[in-house]
Amino acid sequence: MDCIFCDIASKTAEAEIVFENDKYIAFLDINPINYGHTVVIPKTHYDNFLTIPSEELAELTKITQYLAGAVKRALKADGFNIVSNNGLSAGQSVFHFHYHIIPRYENDFFMKPRTLEYNDMEIPSYAEKIKEAVSKYEGLLNG
Repeated sequence: MDCIFCDIASKTAEAEIVFENDKYIAFLDINPINYGHTVVIPKTHYDNFLTIPSEELAELTKITQYLAGAVKRALKADGFNIVSNNGLSAGQSVFHFHYHIIPRYENDFFMKPRTLEYNDMEIPSYAEKIKEAVSKYEGLLNG
């Protein structure tokens, strides 16, 4: 498998590492949205949010929370985005699960959110589709 994040985790590719322990590593993004844009990954390869085991996701999220505070304080950012792109259509370009920590400052918000409006018939229809999928797999949540 050819994965740049696995290469960074195994130290066969260079990166500016800002945090590392036995299971996780964080490094600066080489194409940052803002300076200090940090990527946090598990050292074990998982393709996306749906394939990482929930226990590891919880640990990775806790580390990301800690690092987001460190990035915000260190760079005197006004805020930050935590982003995880999953799938090509969602903008995922490296298929190794990761979080982005993007420091944000007032007046730099060039990522305009896209919003849609439901008509009266659409909202119940979409809700029903999701509820059906939830009930179909609910045992996975409780098991």
